[in-house]
Amino acid sequence: MAGETNISEKAEAKMPIMRHLREMRDRVAKSVIVLVVTTAFSFIFGEQILEILIAPAGNIDLQAIELVENLAVYFKVALAGGIILAMPFLVYQIFAFIGPALTSKERSYVYRIVPVVTIMFLGGVLFAYFIALPPALGFLLNWMSDIAAPEIRISDYVNIVTRLIISVGFVFETPIIIMFLARMGLVSPQWLARRRRIWLVLAFVISALITPTFDPINQTIIALPLIILLELSIILSRFVYKERTGQALEEV
Repeated sequence: MAGETNISEKAEAKMPIMRHLREMRDRVAKSVIVLVVTTAFSFIFGEQILEILIAPAGNIDLQAIELVENLAVYFKVALAGGIILAMPFLVYQIFAFIGPALTSKERSYVYRIVPVVTIMFLGGVLFAYFIALPPALGFLLNWMSDIAAPEIRISDYVNIVTRLIISVGFVFETPIIIMFLARMGLVSPQWLARRRRIWLVLAFVISALITPTFDPINQTIIALPLIILLELSIILSRFVYKERTGQALEEV
């Protein structure tokens, strides 16, 4: 009898885990389907998207070295466009997956910030395209161009541009993520403020990883918004964390 009881208890313990795994599978499947649809939609406008990506470089002649390079680039551009278009749905699926572990008030709070996360991501994309990308490309294209004229492969150009745009888009979501962690009580404004120096170093490390150039000016263009975003995160977390602390005191 004791053995049967242990078996039943183990089965009951495994059931929630299996349900979570099935839910994760379903949400990943939905995300993949939506990403395929948005990528297919972007594929229709692949040439227009590619022209938009090339515009910050000005008059530039891109080279295709391999036979299938143009086709591969076209698919990569379509995928980048699909990721940007699918971002609201992908963010919703992430928050919806963790929703059952939250209270009803916390879930309503999470769903309200989904549009804000999307707006911040798009803001990062626009910042990368209009602010960070032109000086970075200008530096790379003009460096020693009087000695050796650059002949740029289209695949290299698209890789650098899409990586910068999408990476900065994700980085701009930092305040919302930190505010969410503060709302859950996982970080505090005091904890964040004490780690300003670490974040200053980390901001330049992140900018060095996602910026295609090694010059300090272009890296600062990326690092400076990261530092400002941290300060914004600390300010926002103070309001949210205080609200949570007040609720906790009332419950006690």
